[in-house]
Amino acid sequence: MKALVYHGPGQKVWEDVPDPVVKDPTDAIVKIETTTICGTDLHILKGDVPAVTDGRILGHEGVGTVTEIGPECTKVKVGDRVIVSCISKCMECDFCKAGLTSHCQTLGGIGWIFGHLIDGTQAEYVRVPFADNGLIPLPEGVSAEQGTMLSDILPTGYEIGVLNGAVKDGDEVAVVGSGPVGLAAIMTAGPAGASKVIAVDGNEYRLEQAKKFGATDLVQVGEGVDVAAELKKLSRDGLGVDVAIEAVGLPATFATALGAIRPGGRVANVGVHGKPVEFPIDRDWINNITITTGLVNATTTPDLLAKIIADEIDPAKFVTHRFSFGQIMDAYDTFANAATEKALKVVITAQ
Repeated sequence: MKALVYHGPGQKVWEDVPDPVVKDPTDAIVKIETTTICGTDLHILKGDVPAVTDGRILGHEGVGTVTEIGPECTKVKVGDRVIVSCISKCMECDFCKAGLTSHCQTLGGIGWIFGHLIDGTQAEYVRVPFADNGLIPLPEGVSAEQGTMLSDILPTGYEIGVLNGAVKDGDEVAVVGSGPVGLAAIMTAGPAGASKVIAVDGNEYRLEQAKKFGATDLVQVGEGVDVAAELKKLSRDGLGVDVAIEAVGLPATFATALGAIRPGGRVANVGVHGKPVEFPIDRDWINNITITTGLVNATTTPDLLAKIIADEIDPAKFVTHRFSFGQIMDAYDTFANAATEKALKVVITAQ
């Protein structure tokens, strides 16, 4: 089969590799119909994830059809059209039973294994461990593009942003960063009850998109703009927002999120940080705030599917560019230059 293979920092090739085979009795093989590229894939290509070794097939998102199952698969069957969850899980260890599937101990303490510790979904076929737990049936009426966004990006914004931030009816929410994960938080904050959703970004195109995803207000980052102060001005009494979702992963944006919340407020950190951040505890010890972090558990897909079917959300809005497998190198170039290409998510299909 053909697959996108990592060969060290900056090196990737669309090349012939052996077809995957069932190794364990709970495995399934899925023929990929639609996949996409994540920001994590770009980090891998920069050499930021040393656990990814030469020869690894990248990708951890996709929709496809089951072509083979192991003898212990009891839920999935050959011919099923499925969403491949970015998180693999045994559902038997204490962490999985507690809902922390991202830290599945059977898998060594990490549920994100596709395109990381095992071969991933940017290929014609993929082997899925614990397939009964990691494959979600794609309902009639939900498109492959919508389903692919449910592999990772939408659950991440929803679980680590909106749910960790405990967004409730009437809350005012600021989303700092309007890239794909920030837009996922914006899309799901309104249905969770937020009365105001403020999008923050320095990119005018992304702010325009944020309005389409459900933002009620916009703050554009620029030289001399005190973003935290602007967010407080937009709050109901000037004391700050109830929830700030950090969706960038920089010290400055984390500081903005902390500075924008009211006493008793909550910061839900979604962004992936490459450097330490400062926490001004001398200022904030008295403010009764909550800060959360997390890696997506991808346990909310059924809930999100229900919202799609009810027309509460439409994750197909993420898709700005479409490519075939034969154009996957072009897809990477486009996604790596997302700002200039006005790209949110690219989809790559088998045809």
